[in-house]
Amino acid sequence: MSIYVVTGGSSGIGAKTVELLKECGHETVNIDLNGGDINANLATKEGRQAAIDELHRRYPDGIDAMICNAGVNRNIPLIISLNYFGATQMAMGVFDLLKKRGGSCVVVSSNTIAQGAARMDVVGMLNNQADEERILALVKDYDRRTAHTFYAATKYALARWARRMSASWGAQGVRINAVAPGNVRTAMTDQLGPQERVAVDALPVPINYGSGALMDPNDLANAIVFLASPQAHGVNGVVLFVDGGTDALLNSEKVY
Repeated sequence: MSIYVVTGGSSGIGAKTVELLKECGHETVNIDLNGGDINANLATKEGRQAAIDELHRRYPDGIDAMICNAGVNRNIPLIISLNYFGATQMAMGVFDLLKKRGGSCVVVSSNTIAQGAARMDVVGMLNNQADEERILALVKDYDRRTAHTFYAATKYALARWARRMSASWGAQGVRINAVAPGNVRTAMTDQLGPQERVAVDALPVPINYGSGALMDPNDLANAIVFLASPQAHGVNGVVLFVDGGTDALLNSEKVY
């Protein structure tokens, strides 16, 4: 039995990941704002540190995987704090626990990183300065209708961060990879407004062609569990698109 930690495991992709891990007989720890095994606000430094401290208290001998899944697509400051810093700070905060057991880390990105919507100035600030307070001060007055560009930026920066860390972490026995979901049926997509729904419908999922259906959370959970498992020992620094072929349709000539 392995010990898997999942952030945002109370609903959507995270909940399906927790469910699948439990079915496989693993011990799972869900860290979420509410309804988790550990309740913490990962959009704040204090919440992240409290969760990290609790994991060290519970598992002094280490954990097998950290799956950073928690994220939002509304409220620009929250997008910055939760999607990027909530993932990177949690991963780095338990690196020592992962190292003890030769574990792995999986971060959940998005296939929007390949669609050209990300604000690359924000990506640069996140990856190269990583000054959360300063970045929040700079973005606080932006029009909330541009939230999708900040969402894409945080996910782009997160995937880039995982790629950057993969060599040094791998040399210390810890693999790190990113999963890039496409349009998935979750509580987040259920809350989309009419204009946002039009944008989602404009990006077809080839494996669901003709049905109008979004990806199933189970499809993402299966990929996440595989990447986090020992069976994926040779996979490190990869951004795995799990979008039913949407990215391949839009970027068929691009080889990653």
